[in-house]
Amino acid sequence: MKIICIGRNYVDHAKEMNAPVTEKPIYFLKSDICIHRESQKFFYPEFTNDLHYECELVVKINRLGKYIDTKFAHKYYSHVSLGLDLTARDIQKKCKEKGHPWEIAKSFDKSAPISDKWISVKDLSMETLSFELFQNNTLKQKGEIKDMIFSIDEIISYVSKFMTLKIGDLIFTGTPSGVGPVQIGDVLVGKINNSKMFEFKIH
Repeated sequence: MKIICIGRNYVDHAKEMNAPVTEKPIYFLKSDICIHRESQKFFYPEFTNDLHYECELVVKINRLGKYIDTKFAHKYYSHVSLGLDLTARDIQKKCKEKGHPWEIAKSFDKSAPISDKWISVKDLSMETLSFELFQNNTLKQKGEIKDMIFSIDEIISYVSKFMTLKIGDLIFTGTPSGVGPVQIGDVLVGKINNSKMFEFKIH
């Protein structure tokens, strides 16, 4: 199982990161060791002093696919969830400055906390889906699927040109603006359409 993360998929987030909006989806990978569940404790990593949250809608692939046409991409997933792409921002910054790959800042143990709940797309109006992240009861991020630069189907089609999608693969579809740092003791709560999906505490 692989975790495919889409970068800069919301215009406002690209602006806050001082990054250009891309003409095609950009993505990087996290490994399965990045998955973190609510039943587990999350401990602030000792190798960073600037850990950031990035809340994202997550899609689970449910069939094998390669070179998937956009018009058929909806057949390759049936459920969505919510997760966090945790980022060691200080390490990422240093990597970017040196022109180095920055998986070290993204693909570390438990850097992909994800809800245990999955919602069938049949139970959602996907065109109007929205999600929110609260940090210590304060709203920090709000994303709407209609604001994605690249739709879920476009992402699936594009990624499948380069790598085979397998059953169980996860796609983190990008984060809206409002990313920021977390501290020990913080509680992060994610919601889809006002329905609570996860609650993670930073230890």
